[in-house]
Amino acid sequence: MKLFKLLPLSLAVAGTLASAGALADNHDTVVMEARLAEVIAKAEERLADIEARAAGEAVNVQGSAIENTQPELPLGVVFSGYARYGAGYQGSDSLYVGTAGGIGGGNKTGRLGNEQNGGEFQFSRSFQSDAGAVWDLVFMVDHWADASWADDGGVNVKKMYAGATNVFESQPDLYIWAGRDFHQRPQTDIDDYFWMSHDGQGAGFYNLNLGGIKLDMGAVGQADGDMVGDNGRYAVTSKIHGMNFGGLDLAFYANYGFSSEKVDQDYDKAYAEWIKDGADPTKEPGKLADSAYQLAAEANFSGQKFIVRYADNAVDSVFDLAEDQSALLFSFSGGVGLTDNAGIQYLTSYQTLEGDAVDDRAQYNIIVRPTYQWNDVHSTWLEGGYNVVDYDDIDATNQSWKVTLSQNIAIGGMTWSRPMLRFYATVGNSENELKDITTKDDDTFTVGAMFEAWW
Repeated sequence: MKLFKLLPLSLAVAGTLASAGALADNHDTVVMEARLAEVIAKAEERLADIEARAAGEAVNVQGSAIENTQPELPLGVVFSGYARYGAGYQGSDSLYVGTAGGIGGGNKTGRLGNEQNGGEFQFSRSFQSDAGAVWDLVFMVDHWADASWADDGGVNVKKMYAGATNVFESQPDLYIWAGRDFHQRPQTDIDDYFWMSHDGQGAGFYNLNLGGIKLDMGAVGQADGDMVGDNGRYAVTSKIHGMNFGGLDLAFYANYGFSSEKVDQDYDKAYAEWIKDGADPTKEPGKLADSAYQLAAEANFSGQKFIVRYADNAVDSVFDLAEDQSALLFSFSGGVGLTDNAGIQYLTSYQTLEGDAVDDRAQYNIIVRPTYQWNDVHSTWLEGGYNVVDYDDIDATNQSWKVTLSQNIAIGGMTWSRPMLRFYATVGNSENELKDITTKDDDTFTVGAMFEAWW
């Protein structure tokens, strides 16, 4: 394992030393030293990525060219994506396990053996100008529609944007983009939770170098369903990153949401229809808040991740513009190797939702996933999860638990190796005690098979 960790750094340094002769011919030792420092820094970033993968974190293979930097531009069209498809046999009340009244998104009882089918399929093409600027065009469709919330299972255009880097000599890593894109969606893995999400269409930049610290900013409008325009809800997003302190990597987020006149016009139309249908004219449907904001900090260290996030008039997205509510999140997750073959991944989080427009409540969960790698192909995982939603002013507590045993066949011997075939069995239970609702007690017993891949 130690040799595996040192390999990227060794290759980077060797590649730099191999070019030392050409630099020495120019008697430019200053340039050589700067180049060596640059390559070592990039190798350390790659090593951190490898350690994150070893801890079981999903890796973004669908980002922009600046997020997936290659030594040379790929030739032709690059096909990448993420997908999981399979079948599960429902042997009890429910196929999946979840908790009613949960705060935000994600799969808080654990995602293993508890996921729906779907995929994201991306095509990109890179170009380089005579002046050295690197351009890319990216197109993606997804397929996630489920019968519980959609009328059909069609695909949707999720990305169509253009971007460029190495445009300014003083900012070679600055990446500028415009179009429709996945935007600011940091994630925790084993609960599949995008604790911020601002997918939309607009423009922005990544990696503006401010004396060694990087700044990302964007201004996006939320897509109007499957339409080509936006729905009048907007977000200005920002992230400060690149702060490394002896193995501790810090990032800070600040986002602001607001709406345009289009939202007010749509509300007036909806209100007129509401009255026309015979509703009480002294009451009216809830209006959106004038604004919303989020503040967050993320710390990564030794394969572990700690997150704190506060949202006002929002939870996961400032697009929510949900009046009179606030949400606070603490999350700690990661993975450790116990032996050369055994490891454990885990996540625990605590989140609150409060305000005049909501039922005040707290949600807390814990997910533990021991893994054992038999060889470079076969592995066994066991995931246990427990999730609780506890209401403050209502005599009710909703909860769920599940246990999944999964036998896996993968392309490699690491936790993150994909493609992977899974053959699994899940048992669990969810219980809903909401006031004025008959207590609902659902058992889950599911046997299934699926594949998962990112490429």
